[in-house]
Amino acid sequence: MARWRYILITLVCLFALNVASLAQERFPPPEFETDYVRPTTTMPQPEQDIWEYVAAGVLIGALLLAAHLALKRRSRKAIFALMLFSLVAFGFIRKGCVCTVGSVQNVALTAFDPAYAIPIVVLIFFAAPLVVTLFFGRVFCGAVCPLGAIQDAVLIHPVRVPNWLESSLRLLAYVYLGAGVLFAALGAAFIICQYDPFVGFFRLGGNWNILVLGACLLLIGLFVGRPYCRFLCPYGVILRQFSRLSKWRVTITPNDCIKCRLCEDACPFGAIRAPTEPWPGKEYKIAKVRLAFLLLLFPMLVAGGAWGGYLLRDSFARMHPQVRLAERVHLEESGEVEGTTDASDAFRTTGRPSRELYDEAAQIGRRFAIGGAIFGGFVGFIIGGKLLALAVRRRRSDYEADRASCFACGRCYEYCPKEHERLKLGEKAVVART
Repeated sequence: MARWRYILITLVCLFALNVASLAQERFPPPEFETDYVRPTTTMPQPEQDIWEYVAAGVLIGALLLAAHLALKRRSRKAIFALMLFSLVAFGFIRKGCVCTVGSVQNVALTAFDPAYAIPIVVLIFFAAPLVVTLFFGRVFCGAVCPLGAIQDAVLIHPVRVPNWLESSLRLLAYVYLGAGVLFAALGAAFIICQYDPFVGFFRLGGNWNILVLGACLLLIGLFVGRPYCRFLCPYGVILRQFSRLSKWRVTITPNDCIKCRLCEDACPFGAIRAPTEPWPGKEYKIAKVRLAFLLLLFPMLVAGGAWGGYLLRDSFARMHPQVRLAERVHLEESGEVEGTTDASDAFRTTGRPSRELYDEAAQIGRRFAIGGAIFGGFVGFIIGGKLLALAVRRRRSDYEADRASCFACGRCYEYCPKEHERLKLGEKAVVART
């Protein structure tokens, strides 16, 4: 019943927000005797600078509150309430922009393009969750990220994803991150923003293909907990690594674990790790041989990935508008196509010689050759690291929330008998003091 109550609250909030957005047009604009046609707004209006800083302050406050609710108060209901607030504030009100997930591209462009200066607010949206994660784990994912909140709100019947499958699917997020950084750093495109699956919902309209993508993810999210967060989110894989270094983290039980496994059943994200037992002698020897083989294979995977990325340099370069323009102009001048495009016509009005455009495209292609090799090497590095991780067994004596995978959502608290004992002792202590 509690789960359905959360879902009902979410639907009411979304309905109210939709009504509010329609109410903004209750006073129609005046009509003038002209042939002017009012354009359709497809992007949110730019906000005043002061409100951008207010939003950054709200983000920092929400992050600190999420850390308090997840680690100190340990309340799933309070975390869920903050999650709904973040969904409305950072999702529907701010239209999903500036998005912390997409800010990765702004940082990449700043690092490689001296002509671009990242706005301070965008830098705050990028860095604040990382800093908080270093201290408190992935509380941003659990209660502050609107992309995670919209998925968490629709989860009604979670099914378990095998660990090997989840680890394999997570490779998509690393590829997405590498591609997003590559194309942003070389000025080609902000693909993380272009393919944000939920921005159409936040803006109550948009590209039909993206809306279908988001709807499919939400449909999957009815049964698979946070599919975008776990298998596709490029910012999430960065938070995974920062969370491994966190000073404090989610602990399921406040004292001794009784190994009831209720927390394992409660977690829809596969973040609970079971206790481990020592390997038998024969299996241990096999594991050592496997580890040695994977260590030798690791540099070969990196080199192979770099070579593959280099071979894809031309395909990557075509993502850049100048390269596509140069190819179009060349086809028109050689007579291989008929007619012109708006882009080629605009280029000819500048009076620039075609050779200058071709040289610029060739220079961009050389950059993508280097960037493609780095991107491919990064993918090979991740694959090799995942294989090595499978060959290493970490010792655990209790059921624990994995630092990297745990979203700090608080579901496991509601199922832990020891946590219920702690709450009862706390209530008795309050009664005794009064």
